[in-house]
Amino acid sequence: MNSNQSKLFLITGVSSGFGRAFAEAAIAAGHRVVGTVRNAGGKADFEAIAPGKATAILLDVTDFTAIEPAVAKIEAEIGAIDVLINNAGYGHEGTLEESPLEEMRRQFDVNVFGAVAMIKAVLPFMRRRRAGHILNITSMGGFITMPGIAYYCGSKFALEGINEVLAKEVRDFGIKVTAVAPGSFRTDWAGRSMVRSGRSITDYDALFDPIRKAREEKNGNQAGDPQKAAAAILEVIASDNPPVHLLLGTDALNLVRGKIAALSDEIAVWENVTRSTDFG
Repeated sequence: MNSNQSKLFLITGVSSGFGRAFAEAAIAAGHRVVGTVRNAGGKADFEAIAPGKATAILLDVTDFTAIEPAVAKIEAEIGAIDVLINNAGYGHEGTLEESPLEEMRRQFDVNVFGAVAMIKAVLPFMRRRRAGHILNITSMGGFITMPGIAYYCGSKFALEGINEVLAKEVRDFGIKVTAVAPGSFRTDWAGRSMVRSGRSITDYDALFDPIRKAREEKNGNQAGDPQKAAAAILEVIASDNPPVHLLLGTDALNLVRGKIAALSDEIAVWENVTRSTDFG
């Protein structure tokens, strides 16, 4: 399909934040969007954006058995899915020692397993057509880390790795794969969408309390503009040679470059030890 032709997008989590911004931008550019929502109110609200071009389906990405039939129904009744944007996800905050394992499972169910289930559902159709584009919304937290978001960073590191492998597996089928890693944007990620574990161990107060306070104060004043992120996404989708990894935001760029430089320095310092483990 020519990049200028109308496409059918499937976007998870379109009720707010990035998902809504991506959907509105795609519709404004002449595309059709099927978006996942979790309740009837969200369905009516999304479809009111552009009747006939915005279609909502009730789907929780952690309802793994429902995903494949839902995608098959879209293909049969609405049309061929050209673009999948795995956007649904949330942030978890809490020190690792204080955060229950159940919260880690939930974080990975939504951010990793849900995304993979969506990918597995669309791949047979895209592979048969030898066309399609899968975009996974990760985070700069899939490259860099900070105290207090171990479960979140772990989930995004995992999705970055899965994305990179997938890109290699399907490139000969004409399917493009891109991980989009935003920095700090004005979405609900650090606000009502974030799950926060309780605090009980005072040893972590000096490290963690200032981080939590700074995140709460910054919420709503982040440098990143979701509408500009949506424009960048459309540019990537229109490209004949899209990137496998795309950072969004100057903060993401600076922090990831710093991480790469620090990692390179550490590798160099320990190079002799690294090489010492070979036979011979």
